[in-house]
Amino acid sequence: MEELTKAEEKIMMIFWKLKKAFVKDIIAELPDEPKPPYNTISSVTRILAGKGYLKFKAYGKTYEYYPAVTQAYYRKLKVNKMLTAQFGNSPASLLSFIIKEEKLSKEEIKKLKEIINDID
Repeated sequence: MEELTKAEEKIMMIFWKLKKAFVKDIIAELPDEPKPPYNTISSVTRILAGKGYLKFKAYGKTYEYYPAVTQAYYRKLKVNKMLTAQFGNSPASLLSFIIKEEKLSKEEIKKLKEIINDID
């Protein structure tokens, strides 16, 4: 699947939250800073549908959109891409980086160990 821009990802987050929505519903969920014009959100939504992230149901000239992929699936795509591009496809390298660079607390490290031990 084609990668999302930051703006597209922001809109998808709202669709995953609402499950299905019209463009006006997406605009209503955006922060009350200057809201983008209806046509802008409508364009982003159509792009998301074109990329395969949204499906829609037509009601005359109005469209109700809903996610074609789950947030979990998208998260998996993003992590796999990062793992491949940044960490040589090595989960151990990623985990090592997180532990060293993120300065995890002992409690967080303990949780990670529990997760790893529970895999068997």
